[in-house]
Amino acid sequence: MSVVRPWAQRGARALAGTVFCALLAGCAVPDIGYYWQGARGQLQMLHAARPVADWLEQQDLAPALRSQLLLARQARDFASQALALPDNASYRRYAALQRPAAVWNVTAAPPDALELHQWCFPVAGCVGYRGYFALADAQAQGALLAARGLDVHVYPVPAYSTLGYFNWLGGDPLLDTFVRWPEGELVGLLFHELAHQRVYLPGDMAFNESYATAVEQLGTQAWLRQSATATAAATPAWQAAQQRRTQYRALAHGTRQALEALYAQPPADVLAAKAAILEDFRARYAVLRAQWLAAPELAARPDAAAQSLQRLDRWVAEANNASFGALSAYDLWVPAFTALFAQQSAQAEPWAAFHRAVEELSRQPEAARLQALCALMPDAPPAQCDTGAAPLSPKSQ
Repeated sequence: MSVVRPWAQRGARALAGTVFCALLAGCAVPDIGYYWQGARGQLQMLHAARPVADWLEQQDLAPALRSQLLLARQARDFASQALALPDNASYRRYAALQRPAAVWNVTAAPPDALELHQWCFPVAGCVGYRGYFALADAQAQGALLAARGLDVHVYPVPAYSTLGYFNWLGGDPLLDTFVRWPEGELVGLLFHELAHQRVYLPGDMAFNESYATAVEQLGTQAWLRQSATATAAATPAWQAAQQRRTQYRALAHGTRQALEALYAQPPADVLAAKAAILEDFRARYAVLRAQWLAAPELAARPDAAAQSLQRLDRWVAEANNASFGALSAYDLWVPAFTALFAQQSAQAEPWAAFHRAVEELSRQPEAARLQALCALMPDAPPAQCDTGAAPLSPKSQ
């Protein structure tokens, strides 16, 4: 029933470095408490997970959960067999965490800029968020950053990837935080997270997330075309959700561009101008939200539709520089990766060829990689393609 899955709800890849470092005790870090909570939380999750086959053998398993686990198992096999994604232990077990999120992320930015505060980790590189397994810990970190005068956003994350480093311990499990999602949304998330295990470039969040999002979108289309399990409503429901996502993306990106323009030429009262832009954003979202709820697909289930919008409603209500700063990272280069996939369509195994092409791209020097991505963009290129633009990788703070 998901209407849109905001960029900020994607996986907390920083935890891969956190957990890897803490479990192997090979990193000298000043914040050992943070690394410890990451290791402890990951181990607790792995301990709670059991093979999907074991869950399916339970006679008293809820029918709805049984159906979703069967769907996830079939999609997991499809990911490896049809999409050339890793064939490993990840997403072949299930854990009931009995909490609303897998982790909670913290992001921060100055009150008059969209440049995210950065944290650097082993394996994962530098990223603009920090993940916590307990909401209270995330809120405490957010309070410290807010005390420094930064805009702060704390938000729930339904799933994240450990980049395959814990497949020897059972891999990333299916979780009750997302397993009940509609078919298109569920299989798309699995494809997205497995893509991170196929190709991951430390320190370049825009590259990683755009590639995984392209795999998610193209892979879901392929799944829905062939899936015998897809209900008659699954494909139109996913397509409608993608349309809503596109509408919301246009609104949010327009607002982000307005904020960028404001901060590039700040007036005397920049905070008042910022507040006006955010208020306009919320008003426009309210209109868009009403249109969604009036559409036949959602109007038939108003209570479920309103519930599915709760997470996005909260994001909009709390939107600030920290949330908008992270906004573009998840789909900046999606058109470029989609075009790269199209170039491989004549290959005998187009998905394997596509992943190899992405791997080759990830090994290029930063300037060459940026040039190649810009050349692949089919329409108006982003600001990063302008001569003298900032590099792809963020700077650590």
